[in-house]
Amino acid sequence: MFFSGDPTTRKRVDLGGRSSKERDRQKLLEQTRLERNRRLWLRQQNSAALKIQKYFRGRKVVEVERANVREQFYKNYGKDCHHVDRHCFGPDSEFLRQLIFFVNAWNMNDFSVLVETCRFIQHFVRESGDVVELFAGTDYLSNHSLVVYRLKRLSFACIQAIHHNRNQLKDQLLMTGEEPSASTAILLQALVLILDPKLPWACKTVGYLLQRNVFSLFREVILTAKENINANGSFGKVSALEHVLACMISHVGQSPCICTNVDPQWSFSFQILTIPFLWKKFPYLKEVFASRSLTQYYTNQMALCVQNHANVLPTDMLNEFPGYACILGNILETTGAALSQPDCSFEMALDLAAVTTFLLEALPPIKSSSRESSTVGEDDMIIGDESVEIVLDDNLQQQITNAIDSRFLVQLTNVLFGGISTAHGSHNEGPDDKEVAAVAAACAFLHVTFNTLPLERIMTVLAYRTELVPVLWNFMKRCHQNQKWSSLPERFSYLLGDAPGWLLPLSVFCPVYKHMLMIVDNEEFYEQEKPLSLKDVRCLIVILRQALWQILWVNPSAHPSSGKFISNTSGHKKHPVEAIQSRVGTVASELLSQLQDWNNRRQFTPPSDFHADGVNDYFISQAVMEGTKAHDILKQAPFLIPFTSRVKIFTSQLASVRHRQEAHGVFTRNRFRIRRDHILEDAYNQMSALSEEDLRGLIRVTFVNEFGVEEAGIDGGGIFKDFMENITRAAFDVQYGLFKETADHLLYPNPGSGMIHEQHLQFFHFLGSLLAKLYLSWAY
Repeated sequence: MFFSGDPTTRKRVDLGGRSSKERDRQKLLEQTRLERNRRLWLRQQNSAALKIQKYFRGRKVVEVERANVREQFYKNYGKDCHHVDRHCFGPDSEFLRQLIFFVNAWNMNDFSVLVETCRFIQHFVRESGDVVELFAGTDYLSNHSLVVYRLKRLSFACIQAIHHNRNQLKDQLLMTGEEPSASTAILLQALVLILDPKLPWACKTVGYLLQRNVFSLFREVILTAKENINANGSFGKVSALEHVLACMISHVGQSPCICTNVDPQWSFSFQILTIPFLWKKFPYLKEVFASRSLTQYYTNQMALCVQNHANVLPTDMLNEFPGYACILGNILETTGAALSQPDCSFEMALDLAAVTTFLLEALPPIKSSSRESSTVGEDDMIIGDESVEIVLDDNLQQQITNAIDSRFLVQLTNVLFGGISTAHGSHNEGPDDKEVAAVAAACAFLHVTFNTLPLERIMTVLAYRTELVPVLWNFMKRCHQNQKWSSLPERFSYLLGDAPGWLLPLSVFCPVYKHMLMIVDNEEFYEQEKPLSLKDVRCLIVILRQALWQILWVNPSAHPSSGKFISNTSGHKKHPVEAIQSRVGTVASELLSQLQDWNNRRQFTPPSDFHADGVNDYFISQAVMEGTKAHDILKQAPFLIPFTSRVKIFTSQLASVRHRQEAHGVFTRNRFRIRRDHILEDAYNQMSALSEEDLRGLIRVTFVNEFGVEEAGIDGGGIFKDFMENITRAAFDVQYGLFKETADHLLYPNPGSGMIHEQHLQFFHFLGSLLAKLYLSWAY
C-alpha cells in the first residue's frame, strides 16, 4: 500500500473484454471504409467532369457543324432564299433538312431565312392548292416518316422564333395572315397550313408540339401582344395566332385524333384559359371552343385535374388577376352555349358544376351595394402560413357575375334535373344514383354561389324559373320518410363522409323557399297551397325542426377544426363543414320563424310541431344562464321551446336578477311627471331612454293635471298601477292609430301606423318594454 519506488506502470486492462488486437481490427475496418468512400467520390467526380467536357466539346462540335451547314445552305439557296423553288420542299431535297438542322431562333439571319421559307410555302400552296404534294411528292406513304419529322421540327422552329422575338414584334402578334409584310403573320399563317386538321400528319405534328409545351410559349406571346388590334386594320378579322390555336385545341386525344395526352400543367386549359379576358382577344377561338365536343372534353379534363393541380396554375399575372378567377370567367362565358344545346349531356353538366364550384370557392365574396346578409366565407385566402387579401379586378368581377346570369342558372338546372321528375318514384323508394349526383352537384354549386355572388341577382330566378324547389323537396321528403340520410354523404363529394346528408340540400332549399314565401299571398299559400301543399309544409317543419335542434343543441361543433379546410382521403380541399352548419342554422331558423308566422295567421298545423323533443329540465336550467348553448337557442330559435318552458325560463331569469340586485343593494328609483291628457307622449319622451337596469328598478309616477299642478298622493304602487292601466288603454285604442281591430274584436298592428306617427316603430318598442315592466311588477 506504500510506494515501492518502482517507476514502471501497470498494464492497462480493457474492461470491455476486448484485446488490443480486436481494437486494431475495428480501427482498420473503419479506415478501409472511409478510404473506399473517398475513392468512390473521386471516381464520380472524374466521371462528371468527363461528361461535362464531352457535353461542351459536343456542343462546340455541333455549333461548328451547324455553321458549316448554314454556309452550305447559303451557297445552294442564297441568304435570301432567291434560289428556292417548289421542288426544294420535296422529300428528295436537302433544303428543309439543312434548314431545320441549323436554324436558331436567337439568330436574326436564321429568323429571316425562316420567314422567307414560310412565305414560299404559302406561295406554292396558293399556286397548287395541294399541301401534301408540296412536302411529300406523289407518294406520301413511302415518305411519311421523313415528312412528319421535318414538319414537326419546322413547326416548332416557327413557334420558337415568334416566342423569342415577341417583344420586338408585339405590334404584329395579333395581325391577320393577310399582312404581306408582317413576319409573325407569315410564320403563323404557314403554321395554319401545316396544322390543318385534314392533313395526314396533323395529329403527329400537334402531338409533338404539345410534348414541347408550346401552350406555355403561346401564353407568353399572347400576354406580350399589343391589344389594340384596330390600329392595324384587322378589326373583325381572325388573327393568324387565333387560327393556330383553333387548329390545336381540336386535338384532344379522342377519335379520330390520335394525339397523346399531356401534363395538365402545360395544357390549353391551364396555360391559355387562365389568360384574363381571353375571348375579347380571340372571338373566333371562343366559337370553336364553345362547340359541344370541345367544351365537354375540356370541362371533363378540368373537373379531373383542377383540384389536384391547382398549385401549378400560372402565377405570372398581377394579384388582382388570379388564375382561379381568370379560368372561371373564361369557362362561364363559353359554357352557356353548350348548355343550351338539346344534346348537352348530363355528365357535362356535372363536370361543369364541379369545376365552377371549386373555382368559385377559391374566390373572395363579390360584393354589391345592396347585397343581402348571408353567411359568407372570409375575404382572405390562406396560402401557407400567411393571410393574403384577394381583391379581384373590377372588370374580372363583372365578367364572372355577368356569366352567372339567369339564363345560365336556368340552363344548368334544366340539364341537371332534366331526367328527374318532381313525382319521381314511390315514396317508399330512396333516390337513385343519378338523382343524388344531380342534387349534390346543384347544391354544392349554389351553396358556393350564395357565398360569393350577390343574392338579389339569383334568388328570384331559382325560385320561379327553375325546378329547384320541387326537385329538392321531393328528394328531401323521400330521404326523410325512408330514413336514408346517413347513406348520402358518401356520394356527396362536397362534404365529409360523417356530415349529415340533409346539411347541403337544406343550405340551398331554405333561402330559396324563404324567398318564395316573401312574395306569395294568403290565397296562394292557404287556398292554392303554393309553392308547397300544406301537408308538405307540415313535413318540412318536422325536417327543419330536427335539423335545427341537431345543429344547435345535439351536435353544435361536430368538427373541432373550425376555420380550417378539411380534406377527404383524396386530398381535395373541402369547404368547412362548420361554415355550412352555421349557414343552415341561420336559414333554417329564419324559415321556421316565417312558417310559424303563417301558422299564427291561420293555423294549419299544431303549434307543438315547432317544439323540439329534447327540451327538459336540464335544458331549462341551462337556458337561464347566459353564455350557454341553451341560452343561445332561446335567442336564435325560441319557437323550438314550448311556451310553458319559456315562461319557466323567464321566471327563473327574473328571480335570478332580483336576487342579484338585492344582494348588491341595487334599488334604482326613477321619478316622472306625467300629464294625463298626454300620457303616452310624456311617458315615451321620459322613459324611452331608460336602460334595462333602470326598467328593472322602481318607477315612481306623479300625475300633472291640465293646470300643470301635481296631483296629491304618494306612489306606493297604486299610482303606478293607474299609470299602466291608462297608458295601455291609450296605446291600444284603435283611435290612436297604432293598432286596428278585427271582426271578432282582436287587435293587430296597424300597417298604416307610419302615416299617423313618424316614430311608430319606436312606440311599438316602448310598449313592449312597458308590458315587460308590467309583467315584472305582477311577478313580484
